[in-house]
Order: sequence, then C-alpha cells, then structure tokens
Amino acid sequence: MKMSFRRVAVISGVIVSSITLSVSVQAGLPFFSDSKKQEVPSLAPMLEEATPAVVSISVEGTQSARRQVPEMFRYFFNAPPEQVQERPFRGLGSGVIIDADKGYVVTNSHVVANADEITVKLKDGRELTAKKLGEDEQSDIALLKIKSDKLKALPLADSDSSRVGDFVVAIGNPFGLSQTVTSGIISALGRSGLNIGGYEDFIQTDAAINRGNSGGALVNLNGELVGINTAIFGPNGGNVGIGFAIPSNMMKSLVDQIAEFGEVRRGLLGILGNDVDADLAKAMNVPVNKGAFIREVQPETAAEEAGLKAGDIITAVNGRKLSGFRELAARISSMGAGAEVELTLLRDGKQQTVEVTLDDAGDTQVTAAQLHPALEGAELANGEDESGNQGVEVVELDRGSPAARIGLQPEDVIVSVNRTRVTSISELREAMDTSQGVIALNIKRGASTRYLVIRQ
Repeated sequence: MKMSFRRVAVISGVIVSSITLSVSVQAGLPFFSDSKKQEVPSLAPMLEEATPAVVSISVEGTQSARRQVPEMFRYFFNAPPEQVQERPFRGLGSGVIIDADKGYVVTNSHVVANADEITVKLKDGRELTAKKLGEDEQSDIALLKIKSDKLKALPLADSDSSRVGDFVVAIGNPFGLSQTVTSGIISALGRSGLNIGGYEDFIQTDAAINRGNSGGALVNLNGELVGINTAIFGPNGGNVGIGFAIPSNMMKSLVDQIAEFGEVRRGLLGILGNDVDADLAKAMNVPVNKGAFIREVQPETAAEEAGLKAGDIITAVNGRKLSGFRELAARISSMGAGAEVELTLLRDGKQQTVEVTLDDAGDTQVTAAQLHPALEGAELANGEDESGNQGVEVVELDRGSPAARIGLQPEDVIVSVNRTRVTSISELREAMDTSQGVIALNIKRGASTRYLVIRQ
C-alpha cells in the first residue's frame, strides 16, 4: 500500500528544486491536500470531517446461563432439573451517526445484544445514554438514538456503485483504542456463505479490522459511509487482512424499517433455488456461470404474480449483478415488504427484465424489552384480538420474567396505552416513549378486558 501511495505521489508531483517537492493532487487519486499546511499526501482533511461521526459504544447487561443439575441432587434435595444463573457483562464496540437531527446511531446487533445500559462516547469526549430503537439479529444491524446538539453525521455512499479496488478507510475503536483509522481497498463484493449471519451480502476489505471495530465505519475517500464493519476472518481472532462490512444500501433499508415500524418487515419473493455454477450452466446451455437459479416458484407469491418460472436464472437485482442465490436472498430480505424490484434474468437463453413487488415475509416479532424494561421476557408481534381488532400480541413469554411479573400472559393483545389506541408495534413504541409516570396497558385476554400497570 505504501509503495502504491508513493508511486502516485511521484507521478502527480513535479520537482521544482533540489529540495522542494510540490504535489498536485488530482481527482480520483487517494491523496488529499490540506491548504493550511505544507502540501503533502494525506487523508487527514477527509478524516477530520468523518471521524466525529464515528462513536465508541460501551454496554453493560446480564447474560443467562443454564446449567443442568445432577440427578443425585435432584433426588435428595428436590432440586429443579436445571438452574438459571445471570451473570453481568460489559462490552465495547463502535457505531456511526447517520442522522444528526434525529440522533440516529447505527451499530451491529451483536454489540448491543442483551445490553441493559448503552453509553455512546463522541470524539469530543461527550458521553450520552443511548436507547435501542430496534435490531435485526439476522443481518446484525441495530439502531440507537441519542439526544444532543452539535452532532455530526456521515453522508451515505451508494454501495452498489462500489468496485473492487476502491480505496477505503475503516474507523472504529479496536481493543478499546478510540478513533483508530486503518486503510485498504475493497477486496470483493457480494460475499456470502460465510455463516456469519442469517443474511449475508458483505463487502470484503483488507483494511485492518479487529475486535472493537464492530459497528464502525468503512468510508470511501470522499468521506462517505460505504459499509458497517461487522466481522473478520482470522484463525486467532486477529486481523489477517480479511474483514467484512454490511453495505450502506442494505443498512439504510434495514434501519429505515426499524425507525418506521420498530422492526424489520422483510420482503419476500417466493422462490426456491441454488447458485449457478459451471456444471449447471453447461446442463442448461446458458452463457453465464454466476447467478441465482430458480428451482421452484411458490404459489400465490410475488414471484408467481410477476411471472417468474422454474428454470429462470436471475443475474441482477436493480441492475447490480448477482454472484449467487444467497446474495439474492440477502438483498431481497433487506428490502421492505412492498418494495418494487427490477430483476434481470435469462429464460430460454434470452435476457429480459421483470418488475416484482415484494410480499411481506411476516417476520415481525420484536423483543418487548426494546420498548420498556418492565416488558423484558416477552416476544411481541402485530396481531389482533378475538373480535378482529388490531393490536400487539404476546406470542411468547419467559416464566418469571419482568413481563410475567406485571401480569402479561401468552396470547394477550395490547390494544391501548394510557387510553391511546395502538394497532402495531410502531404505535406501541411511540405511545410508550411519550408516556410519563404510570403506564396503563389495556389488555384483551380472550373475551375479557383488563388493565396492567407499569410504574416508572
């Protein structure tokens, strides 16, 4: 990397004396000139603008550990078959401010998982308490909110325009070392099949990423956010030049859904299939070796309505080429229900485009602790009561949890908060956020109606 930088400097520079070198920085080259100082190749001007938007995140919480009790102890001491122990933990990570006015900070889901307290530290030293608005474990994205003035947000790049070889910079807090910057290039695009998460469409980079970089920024040389650093590949947990980031376009789609609905409403295409490889291409007699092969179109789905057929090979989504079926699944799942998508495909050896409006995958469950600590232990989803009135249903409940102790039961449907009608998780979140003092939940339990009271 240093050799490459020096080569560019020499090409774009002109020697004007035996001791003076004047560097003329041209567009597209990976160097910046700071007019306030002697002109030298540097990323410093860009970083001075970008780094205030990258924050350090520290979390505290408890983790539950289950341990089987030996049969002898159960027999003699009448002990339960297993014991649940709660252990406190602390963790560190990184985050990126993406909306200064709203105080939105994006990070990885695994950074803030099980956190009871989340503290965000800005570059200028301010420490702020953050609230988790929601998360998506399968794509490893979480959205936080902080309240403060004079925040700086990173502008978003169009990650679909990224190319292998583009220069990028990783900013984060590896090993607790705040505001650390490393540089490299984009090594690959559309990485999947790594078994890191449920939906994978990663940007691969050789910019050094280590523990604590999770949730930090991968930026281009314009200081725009290209991706959210999320994982590394290394035999000993250290950097070996293979890091992965969630593309900014995918992140933006997910956090927009979390901000609006309090959850990710995944798009659903309705096909089954597998990757295209050389053997399949030969068998199907098609001139491509990459793409998503449709093995089956499920009935009454967006794919069937759009006219997709078994045997079609999808080669691009919204004009961006596909490497395989897993990448297709990741892109579709990150798009919200109702999104309009243009698919480029091969059918009988001929290329054509198809417009598809995605269905709702129905993955709408959210952990109630994200709404209020007193609701911890409950899983909520949009639902309806016996009369067909929409509300928020308790689909699962942990025994002995705070939610159970206030009186919630499975299949309860929350229909109002302090007499404010709620028909969805997003409305429930808004009502809980604006309530002060005592919170009264109106619950429909079968044919009966009751109130549960939460004291702040």
